[in-house]
Formats: sequence, structure tokens, C-alpha cells
Amino acid sequence: MRSSKPTRSQKKRKLKSAQLGEVYAVLKKSFGHQAWWPGDTPFEVMVGAILTQNTAWTNVEKAILNLKKAKKLSFGALRRISKKELAQLIRPAGFFNLKADRLRCFLDFLDRECRGDLQKLRLKAMPDLREKLLAVKGIGPETADSMLLYALGKRSFVIDAYTRRIFSRHGLVPVTAHYETWREVFTRALPGDLDLYNDYHAQIVRTAKNYCRKAPRCESCPLCRFF
Repeated sequence: MRSSKPTRSQKKRKLKSAQLGEVYAVLKKSFGHQAWWPGDTPFEVMVGAILTQNTAWTNVEKAILNLKKAKKLSFGALRRISKKELAQLIRPAGFFNLKADRLRCFLDFLDRECRGDLQKLRLKAMPDLREKLLAVKGIGPETADSMLLYALGKRSFVIDAYTRRIFSRHGLVPVTAHYETWREVFTRALPGDLDLYNDYHAQIVRTAKNYCRKAPRCESCPLCRFF
């Protein structure tokens, strides 16, 4: 049986940023267009982006379901409940006290910026809005970009651990490089198309879960041609 690990000669080939469009085309052909982000409303997507920090999405789904059953998954409803009640509702997502605190900080932000009206928030310019989101306690670059892209329809490319794993293995960027360095590589190489940004990240997640694991399945991966 042949090894699934790339050979030494294959490892010497490095992916170039100019090939990122080709990478996307290969992934889309392999998997089809992905329907992302799972969420019934933009507000649910933004809440989910905070809840998914350091946990599996299956756990987030349980927390979201708790909020829905309690009829608390809205800006107004969450503003009216205590931190303790919120923490218990989102308990399945892990770090529930910390995340309850982060959600309350996020709600404070929404109150200041748009009185909880996400339609008004969407009208704000992306660079300024991203800066303001990053100033909210508990919202880092990945969470902010997820909110901007999937909830507010802003062209902001998301970098996550899967992106780093796949493309560092292909020699595009060192895995330890700063988030903004990674993000700039993608935004410079790709056209600023909202649907492209949206689906590209989803394709990356699909690839990482199916092939580019900690023990990679390189031979069957759609991206093996780039090694």
C-alpha cells in the first residue's frame, strides 16, 4: 500500500498566491458550492460566531437550539435576561460563563452602534466596522471576519486554523505568520467577490475535515496536484 504522505520531491513544490483562484476552482468542482454559514438570521450567525470559539459546531448547535426553545435568540430578548440565565442556555458550547460575558459585550456594541438593528449596521463601511468589532471584548479577527462576511454581507476574507493548516503545508505562508499577513495574501490574490469569499472559506473547511487532517490523506485530496 502506498504511503499517503507526500514525497520529499513533492514537498519542495510551493503553492504561489497566483494559484489561489485555481485552487478554489478545483475545490468547487470537487465538492460543489457550499451553503454557508448555517443560521436562520444574521443575528443568529453573529451569535454563533462567538459561541463557536474553541468548540465544535455540534456543541454550538445545541446552544443555539436552547436559545431558540427559550425564545431568547433575538437582540431584545438577550438584553433582558441575566448573565447567569444566558450562561446556562449556552452551556453546551463550553466556556459558557466566558462566552456569556462576550455575548453581553457584543450586545452592548450593537446597542451603541445601531440599537440592535443589523440593517443599519450593514450600511456602515467595512473597514471602520471591522475596526469597531475588533475593539469589542472577546471578538478577534476570525470572529469579526466571520460576522462581516456571513452575517453582514461584507467582503472580508476569513482565516482560520484550517486555512493555516492546508496552505502552510503547501508552502504558501508560514503557519506562525500573523493573521493579517494571511488575510492579505488571499485578498490580494483574489477578486473582491462576496460569493467567492463566502464559498472559498467553506471549501477550505470541507477540505480540511475530509483530507487535510492532522494525519493527512494527501493522495485522495483534490489539492494533491499542487504538491
